[in-house]
Amino acid sequence: MESHELLKEVLKRTSAKQIAGEMGLSLSLIYKWAEPTGDSSGSGASNPLDRIDQLLRATRDERIAQWVCERSGGFFIRNPTARPSNQTLVPATNEIVNDFAQLLGAIATASADQQVTVAEAKAIRARWEELKSATEGFVQSAEKGAFRDSGHGGAKSAKP
Repeated sequence: MESHELLKEVLKRTSAKQIAGEMGLSLSLIYKWAEPTGDSSGSGASNPLDRIDQLLRATRDERIAQWVCERSGGFFIRNPTARPSNQTLVPATNEIVNDFAQLLGAIATASADQQVTVAEAKAIRARWEELKSATEGFVQSAEKGAFRDSGHGGAKSAKP
């Protein structure tokens, strides 16, 4: 989805007048954000989403994306690298379980003295981010059919 298309959808739920008022901008500018830029009419205006995209590409610093995600109450997870299509289910599952065990180990170690320091919290956060990314990679592989039975036994009923 293009940024102007997203903003057009947003304007169906949020008043352009409200946005203009809260941002101290003209109503016409808000509407121009929801139009394509660079077309023959040239009516659209570079919008904040395009600017964020430009900033991300110029800096290659994912902390910007993380900051935007945190502002909206979420978090940023980098898309995992593609798993080999020939990876088997058991090793892939073991990898996720091992990553989760490492996270639990970091939590147990940090809390052993009945407190968690800032440094320990940072280490737990790092393990958590790695686990989320690894799990996303596992789910993507499963969605692409990487772990389906290739007819070598192990019959399993299909679930919708």
